Amino acid sequence: MNAKLQWLRNKMASLDLQGLILTNPVNIRYLTNIEAEGIFLLTRKENIYITDARYIEQVHSILTLFDEIIVYDVHDVSKDDYENFFLFCENVGFEEYDISYAKYKDYIRKYKIHNFVETEHMIEKQRMIKDKEEISNIEKACEITDNCFKYILSYIKPGMTEKQIANEIEDYYKQRTDGLAFETIVASGENTSKPHAVPTDRKIQEKDIITIDMGCKVNGYCSDMTRTFFVGEVPEEVKPIYDLVLKNQKQIGEQYKDGASTRSLAKMVENDFKFHGYDLVHSLGHGVGLDIHEAPYISYNSDTQLKENMVVTNEPGIYLPGKFGVRIEDTVQITKFGCINLTKSEKNYIII
Repeated sequence: MNAKLQWLRNKMASLDLQGLILTNPVNIRYLTNIEAEGIFLLTRKENIYITDARYIEQVHSILTLFDEIIVYDVHDVSKDDYENFFLFCENVGFEEYDISYAKYKDYIRKYKIHNFVETEHMIEKQRMIKDKEEISNIEKACEITDNCFKYILSYIKPGMTEKQIANEIEDYYKQRTDGLAFETIVASGENTSKPHAVPTDRKIQEKDIITIDMGCKVNGYCSDMTRTFFVGEVPEEVKPIYDLVLKNQKQIGEQYKDGASTRSLAKMVENDFKFHGYDLVHSLGHGVGLDIHEAPYISYNSDTQLKENMVVTNEPGIYLPGKFGVRIEDTVQITKFGCINLTKSEKNYIII
């Protein structure tokens, strides 16, 4: 049995769970590498994947004997089969954040479940700590993101639209990776004041400020990087904001290490911003893995300790509505004594 499934079996035993129903496709991929539609059951003695006939061949091509997973065509599973999967299971776990109440009731009826138990993000918490293979995939995605940024700086010219630039980034990623980790943000001028701006037909102008938030996927694992840069020159009104954001991004990066409190980290930046008359309007960072946004969340609303081999972002930003905004973001790996920047693009004033 693969190591992740063995971990899950041990975790189930510690929680007195005799069975488990998994419906979150990202968690299923994390455990099995399966991406096809379906549901994953862990019964007393078996690991069972139930999928549509269209995906049977695909699933079998991914699995090995070592995985010890039995694959069923959903159309071949009878009413009796469903009722017998969890026979003699006192407690069966489920992912309460991923199913509706109607589905919850349906599972209890269909599987004849005696006691359905919430698992409270059990797998998501395990996913926070990355193994060597996961970190390697993220490193590759970050390297390609750095290369894409270098390319896009040489590509951008006044007169191009935000949409044109976003499309060029998407094409670059499609040729080299699994594709986008999220919809690329390209914002220019006054649009940079929107943290989650959507690319528009606005044309790049001389003396513009531009923010690009970009990332790709390698073997399912994401990268995430933001840079704010300038056309021709850095406007004087932007310099103090940019300097403040960059100072905090660098200083807080020195505090990112095993044992650091996510709440305390966010508070440090928030307090410095407020001292200068600004607000930290979004989280300071978030976990990166198979999902672009996953635990842990580095925010004053969340109190988690960073642990070695977590991969998270460091992304302070300041936004002045109707004027401009500045965000600088890196994907970093937490170590015992600090963090390693996995995205390495220049952060001092970038002028094209």
